Amino acid sequence: MDRITIQGGQPLSGTVEVGGSKNDSVAIMAAALLIPGKTVLYNVPRIRDVHTLVEIFSHLGAHSQFRSDGALEIDATNLTTSETPQELVRQMRASFNILGALLSRFGHASVAMPGGCDIGARPVNFHVKGLEQLGAKLQLKHGVYIGEAKRLIGNTVSLDFPSAGATQHLMIAACRARGRTVIENCAAEPEIVDLAQFLNACDAQIQGMGTATITIDGVEELHPAEFTIIPDRLQAGTYALSAAITGGDILVKNAVPDHCRPLIAKMQEAGIEVTAERGGLRIRRMGKLHPTDIKTMPHPGFPTDMQQPFAALLSLADGVSILTETVYESRFRYTTELERMGADIRVEGSTAVITGVSHLNGAHVTCTDLRGGAAVLVAGLAAQGETTITGLDHLDRGYEDIVQKLCELGASVQRTTQKPAGQRRATDPVEGTRNV
Repeated sequence: MDRITIQGGQPLSGTVEVGGSKNDSVAIMAAALLIPGKTVLYNVPRIRDVHTLVEIFSHLGAHSQFRSDGALEIDATNLTTSETPQELVRQMRASFNILGALLSRFGHASVAMPGGCDIGARPVNFHVKGLEQLGAKLQLKHGVYIGEAKRLIGNTVSLDFPSAGATQHLMIAACRARGRTVIENCAAEPEIVDLAQFLNACDAQIQGMGTATITIDGVEELHPAEFTIIPDRLQAGTYALSAAITGGDILVKNAVPDHCRPLIAKMQEAGIEVTAERGGLRIRRMGKLHPTDIKTMPHPGFPTDMQQPFAALLSLADGVSILTETVYESRFRYTTELERMGADIRVEGSTAVITGVSHLNGAHVTCTDLRGGAAVLVAGLAAQGETTITGLDHLDRGYEDIVQKLCELGASVQRTTQKPAGQRRATDPVEGTRNV
């Protein structure tokens, strides 16, 4: 079992480079299954979700590998099956987007209900309803969706909620549908825009990305392309909050200000200096943290994925803050872990009331989900004493080399691996370090 150990209280300083976006990478990788030939993707992070998709692709007959120059090459020319391995699909939610691509390629597909973080119901009904409106026939049998469609047919699809995952899925499925598809009330995140730009680079016909209505004119075939993944705005936000909570001064290189505006606005309200410079964002805090109220919303509102690490920051603010979660109903499970560290948080339904405390204390905590892991990591950097974090499988889904990057910023962080007791020999050391 892996664990992270933090000796808190070190202000972060220096430069950290943000890698490619997780959410963008997994969506574009799913889209690559539509395309016979070799797709080359640059700036793909080497994280658990990406490696899981590579394993799924291998099962389907696609050949995927990281090249010596760091690019991910996907050759989906000779797909051999449209049935996905259930145990892998259930490890991550974005794997469900494969369903639309396989239906388009084969006319039939079998994809299990997806997994991922336990932060609420996260239903796939928006995905299923949209695919059915494009002419797919779907049945759920023993936790597996079985779909058929000789060819998807363009239609107008109005989403009940601007779901990023459903918008991406329907964009992928509609690219080779016959006729025109119009997606209304769709998501507008930067990753939506980038997926559309990738598909257009492969000769798709998509317009309106970044607005509430996307129009897709189906084409007979797509062609492979080379494409660069955008920087990860959520990773950038995590490093920014890490600097802020420790009273540090860092440059988050490659962070795109336009992608981070809702987060920047709230950080500035909390008394943090955020300026665009030298190809990134400079984050500096000199004085006290101020309380602020946050309500998560679809883009361009405050991102739900930043609510959790921001809560860690507000636990040290000088006053009372209120967080309201409107996207996922179970996204406050991590607050119990922050309370172990001395945070004063009261959860009432979809609202968390955070009363700032003078300091946090190191404790043994766990990652309840991906961004909950980011929350306890951010808190541990500022806590007095030692914090130990377990459940790192969640954190590994979205952050590449985060321990090493924090160490380079001056944090005292170590990742260790402990073998189960039954697997140790008398001569084995109790722990071995890595990624330090």
